Amino acid sequence: MIAPRFAPGDRVHVDTRPAEGHCRTPFYLRGKTGMVEAVRGRFRDPEQLARHRPGLPARFLYRVRFDRASVWGEPAENAADAVVADLFEHWLTESS
Repeated sequence: MIAPRFAPGDRVHVDTRPAEGHCRTPFYLRGKTGMVEAVRGRFRDPEQLARHRPGLPARFLYRVRFDRASVWGEPAENAADAVVADLFEHWLTESS
């Protein structure tokens, strides 16, 4: 059984590499650091599926929460405001 690389509570950094073709990782989150909220499961890679490939091996998908100010550069009216996105594991690295 393959285990997810990250767990809820882990801090992760979104890669800044250029995307070729179809990409499910929002540009505005690249280079940002957030916290894993949940492991959503393993799914076929949509970047590969868009190229008519099988999308295998399946990759883990994570729900990641980002502080609003770190994404948009301005403080939120409500301190609890955040940006939340589902991101595939191959776009994430550990953050200190």
